[in-house]
Amino acid sequence: MLATGRQKLERMRDGRVVYVGAERVDDVTAHPAFRRGAKTIAALYDLKADPAKAALFSYEENGERYALQCSRDDVVRRMQALRATAEATYGFIGRSPEQVAGLITGLAMNPSVLENLHPGFGENLIRFYERARRDDFYLCFAVTPPTGMRATELFPGQERADPNLQVVAEDDAGVTVSGMKMLATSAIYADEILIGNLTPIAEKFKSEAITAAVPLNAPGLALWSRQPYARNVAHEADYPLSYRFDETDSVLVCDRVKIPWERVFLHNDAVMSRRIYTDTPANCYQNHHSNIRFWVKLGLIVGLASRITQANGIDKIPAVREMLGRLAALEATMGGLVHGQIEAFEEWPEGYATPNRRIMYAALNWCQEHHTEIVDMLRTLLGGIPLLMPASIDVMTDEPLRSTFERWWKTPSIAALDRYKLYKLAWDIVGSEFAGRHMLYEKFYAGNSLIVRNQSDREAPWERFHAIVDGLLNDVQVPDLPERK
Repeated sequence: MLATGRQKLERMRDGRVVYVGAERVDDVTAHPAFRRGAKTIAALYDLKADPAKAALFSYEENGERYALQCSRDDVVRRMQALRATAEATYGFIGRSPEQVAGLITGLAMNPSVLENLHPGFGENLIRFYERARRDDFYLCFAVTPPTGMRATELFPGQERADPNLQVVAEDDAGVTVSGMKMLATSAIYADEILIGNLTPIAEKFKSEAITAAVPLNAPGLALWSRQPYARNVAHEADYPLSYRFDETDSVLVCDRVKIPWERVFLHNDAVMSRRIYTDTPANCYQNHHSNIRFWVKLGLIVGLASRITQANGIDKIPAVREMLGRLAALEATMGGLVHGQIEAFEEWPEGYATPNRRIMYAALNWCQEHHTEIVDMLRTLLGGIPLLMPASIDVMTDEPLRSTFERWWKTPSIAALDRYKLYKLAWDIVGSEFAGRHMLYEKFYAGNSLIVRNQSDREAPWERFHAIVDGLLNDVQVPDLPERK
């Protein structure tokens, strides 16, 4: 059944442990650092639960309606639904409820990959998939080790006893895990977390090769949040994006967290702990969502760049038009990459339609290569004007200050208040802490660029490429050569 926003807020009050520095947060829906983000997530659930939008966001099966994020067919409709939810947050909530749900759906499309590793693990995954679909779970994941916490053979003597999340005990009931995992983006608002590995693991560390689902209020589990950007924002107009769209990032810390066997999907297989995501459509479905979200985000940036040139009175300058044209071309390119994944979909695994993997990975690489450039173009068009704005919109509450502000900060093309809101929005993309976080996020959310390009290398049809070269060379005529004596 589709959950409502109110139900989602209730789920967040489940006794999970969250730390902001030394401060323990017991209710993320009420705390100043997280309450507006919680409302943003609740609004996404209300959007999808709207009966008027049922045809877009859900499908019916056996008399029940389920979120489209867990549908196994109709990639076109799924793309349209993902774009609609991304538009609700302007592309600034990366780990929205659809993202990791796509990963679980991809695993469920080929559970034999897990079942062949250990009898019962594939069945565990299917049962969890069905439950997550039925209860409309908000899922998140933590699937990379804490960087720098374990040295390699190059630095002997520097290894820690428990650097990464790993199994420290097991019995007939299940496994016990301790250690750290990153980066649990949006975990503060989610229902459950998938622990796993998207990075390689050496065989000697196979105790870290655990893939399982854990409730976020499990005893011994805690989330250590980075600095919340919404915490000290008093007025939405001062930081329009930080105010509502800080999804937060956390380190997952586990101290002897017990996980029943029925929640375990992989155990003690270092190689396959990573490969399960590429041997199934999991990685593809998850990152197809990321591509769509980036496309939506790019639309906001391009539109904002144009509005800024109008406010600055430079929109008719040929060099400025050229830069705006380049931004528009980049946005269209990203749209083409998304649509291309649909038009060239793969019938994989058998009986299912999956977005084209090669184009999806190409789009991931494209985003990593161009996001910094795109934001820098916006910064160039913006200039230093954000630094001229008052420290806070509260100047509007003081009549003498308001009169001065409205008189001297207006321009022939835009009123002072509208100008303030415009440049504060731009600052939240190019200069604030929120902006800095998104620069890192877009560069690394899919992994280091080397990892992303290796994905493209793996999916490339090298035999076909080689055949093109070989075919041409075979057709090249050479002069008759004399026989060797």
